[in-house]
Amino acid sequence: MAQKESSTEKAILVGIVTPEISEATAHEYLDELAFLTETAGAEPVRYFVQKVEHANPRTFVNKGKIEEIAAFIEANDITLSVFDDELSPSQMRNIEKELNCRVIDRTNLILDIFARRARTSHARTQVELAQYQYLLPRLTGMWTHLERQRGGIGLRGPGETEIETDRRIIRDKISKLKEQLKKIDTQMSTQRKGRGKMVRVALVGYTNVGKSTLMNLISKSDLFAEDKLFATLDTTVRKVVIENLPFLLSDTVGFIRKLPHDLVESFKSTLDEVREADLLLHIIDIAHQGFEEQMEVVNATLRDLEALNKPTILVFNKIDIFSYTSRDEYDLTPLKKEHRSLDDLRNTWMASDKDRRTVFISAKKKENIDELRQMMYDEVRRIHVRRYPYNDFLYTAS
Repeated sequence: MAQKESSTEKAILVGIVTPEISEATAHEYLDELAFLTETAGAEPVRYFVQKVEHANPRTFVNKGKIEEIAAFIEANDITLSVFDDELSPSQMRNIEKELNCRVIDRTNLILDIFARRARTSHARTQVELAQYQYLLPRLTGMWTHLERQRGGIGLRGPGETEIETDRRIIRDKISKLKEQLKKIDTQMSTQRKGRGKMVRVALVGYTNVGKSTLMNLISKSDLFAEDKLFATLDTTVRKVVIENLPFLLSDTVGFIRKLPHDLVESFKSTLDEVREADLLLHIIDIAHQGFEEQMEVVNATLRDLEALNKPTILVFNKIDIFSYTSRDEYDLTPLKKEHRSLDDLRNTWMASDKDRRTVFISAKKKENIDELRQMMYDEVRRIHVRRYPYNDFLYTAS
């Protein structure tokens, strides 16, 4: 890992291997948790993984592992412990007593990153509501902890400016935020209706797969894009014209495994862009080792949004950093995933889906973008002609 400043908070990450989660998968989850931790501004120092039948209801991992973690924390000046699954209020209190350091879970970490990334009043309201809903059952012990140390990862937003100890006050805040979001949702719904009947295309995908970079390229705009998780929270809509065909293109918040339910609920109006889109561009980071599972996470979220069956183009991005081992034509060893070339991938299930067109691109290097544009033009035109059959003559080839 890169050298960190001495003031950077040092964190350890904790996960479990169960009959449902293999050791390889658990380490992949922790790799993602490490990226989340770095995005939040801390330095992941070490992973702790324990094989168990199920999470310990008291301390998530068992007594021996907790003691091992506590010894490491004391010896290495660790100030933060991050657990890969959502902890119950009692688990969090018990673990904090055992480890004598601040404890947060994956949900809290994601909420913290959203709080850092929220730029508009709409996004801030959405995140604040999700934070309060997360904190409400954890008020016992949480606010006294906040009194000892304000700020820090997992503590941004509510509690930073004023310590609230009254559950009624928190519930009142939640009610007011919900009412505020209702008004915003109504305004945004009116805005969407005001866009007329133009075909709407939405970019969807796992977080950090290059959606904003592709949005910038297609729409010729200059949106914020960087190699961090959840760089985009607010939906951005741009009018795009390919050849003689105009349509609306929207960039949406990235999905992630174990995305907190409260966040999904709070970001309802943002996700409505996906629900109401005519065409989806599912962006996939083909260079990521676990891209197939990321696709499943996105598909599961789309299923929850009742948007999985929409017309979709699968866009496999980042072919510029896709690495593989070249093979001799007489090499008879089984073809493994890491040995596949892009030509091999084009001949797999990824390019053979009858219901979804597929393209392999590099948004960063602008490779195969013309092929993607042509696919988008064909699909948008097909939708437009079905909607306005009398305008078909406008889109015939010259």
